[in-house]
Amino acid sequence: MLHANLAYGLGKGEAAASLWATPAVWFPAVRAGSGADVFTERLCAGLVARGIRAAITWLPLRAEYAPWTVPVPKPPRWATVVHVNSWLHPRFLPPRLPIVSTLHSCVHDAALAPYKSVAQRWYHAAWIKSVEAANLRRAARIVAVSDYTAQAARMTFKRRDIEVIHNGVDSRFFTPIERRRPNAPFRLLYVGNWNLLKGVDLLGPILEALGEGFELLHTADRRGAHLRYALPANCRCVGRLNAQALVEMYRQADALLFPSRLEGFGLVVAEALACGLPVIASASSSLPEVVEEGKTGLLCPVDDVGAFVAAARALAADPARWQAMRHAARQRVEELFSEARQIERYIQLYSRLLS
Repeated sequence: MLHANLAYGLGKGEAAASLWATPAVWFPAVRAGSGADVFTERLCAGLVARGIRAAITWLPLRAEYAPWTVPVPKPPRWATVVHVNSWLHPRFLPPRLPIVSTLHSCVHDAALAPYKSVAQRWYHAAWIKSVEAANLRRAARIVAVSDYTAQAARMTFKRRDIEVIHNGVDSRFFTPIERRRPNAPFRLLYVGNWNLLKGVDLLGPILEALGEGFELLHTADRRGAHLRYALPANCRCVGRLNAQALVEMYRQADALLFPSRLEGFGLVVAEALACGLPVIASASSSLPEVVEEGKTGLLCPVDDVGAFVAAARALAADPARWQAMRHAARQRVEELFSEARQIERYIQLYSRLLS
């Protein structure tokens, strides 16, 4: 059975001509417990806040791997645009409305192969790739969340018509506080899941080499995977954080340590920057799009423990540079990665599509 349809926005009495003059967006989406869910919820809420009618119809998780077992929902009569995740099976795409499809990552990227299980490789190659290809063929507009993801998808699906709208963060919620100097010891922060793709196996060696002048606070993995990693005494788990606690953690840290080997966008990095937190990250995938090297953070070669150690020491030894990076980090998000900017770009895309 479908989850309840969430509808927002204008009243039922609006004239048809008025509805067509302004985009009215329907989001049929699989509830997967992922970042794509948050993307859909935030975009829908942002559209409503701008006076645009929008609704989400949540489908159960089995709609992804057994779509024939899930009833096909009918689009609302007021909808003029359908916006979907690129993994949504074509069974759920209505035939007479224009489709916008967003690529949150490209799991067919060859760079991901070393970090997939055998089951994941089979699932992505034998099922998701054909579903995604059919989804994109139906789409009137295809959007990727980063230049890196767009390029990987272009190579995989032989499509040149993929545009980029970077993900945005709520820059009114993720805000910095005034701080004169970094902590002593210098406080690094890691936020995210604990798997090899995120480079978490490097955290222990990096903090071991940094020693007692540095500390690492890290979040807990939702499945407890952080407990599998041996970490030195200068590392401390802060558990699973709600949104407000996460903002406070960003504000009180001195730098985000993010040795991820591959990101579709890097939302954690953008959140940290919005809170005025310099980022020490891998110079890989989409991360150089988010972090401006030498201005809002420091980028290191993938898997180079020595480079991450040197970057942390350099930042800790230069409070003036650290302070300048804090201000530049916030400014970069306001200019490029605010949620308001993301929503405005989608509104423009919908309007172009309808015109």
